[in-house]
Amino acid sequence: MRRCEGTETEKEVRTDMNKGRIVQVMGPVVDVLFEDGELPNIKDALEVDNGDKTCIMEVAQHLGNSEVRCLMLAASEGLHKDMEVRATGSGIKVPVGDQTLGRLFNVLGQTIDDGKEIEKDAERWEIHRQSYQLRLLRTDQSYHLLHMVQEGR
Repeated sequence: MRRCEGTETEKEVRTDMNKGRIVQVMGPVVDVLFEDGELPNIKDALEVDNGDKTCIMEVAQHLGNSEVRCLMLAASEGLHKDMEVRATGSGIKVPVGDQTLGRLFNVLGQTIDDGKEIEKDAERWEIHRQSYQLRLLRTDQSYHLLHMVQEGR
């Protein structure tokens, strides 16, 4: 494991691909068992191969007994008990920067506007990041301006 730096509250991020298996599918809710006992963090992304596509789910709850409850971010048709699941070691990441301006994306950062594909090596940020902090600036005994300050960047 390595430490994820650059935020006020550092969190541990897995660098190896921890593997689990599906134990229950209830619509968009999927329970996954990690037999080695090393659970992914809440809000981490998990991947499962479902036919010819890779589906992404997000850890929502630690259930105990080495199980996590996840929410699918796509249709769960085709998923079944004992399918292998991979923990990515980080949250869902989406592209950022000039190449995203004027484009349409789904929650996974995939383009949905039939435009040019975003480069694989493009900068990507996790969707669950520390928020900007709003600060009031005081001038002449009056507060008249809000200023956004990004912490840790």
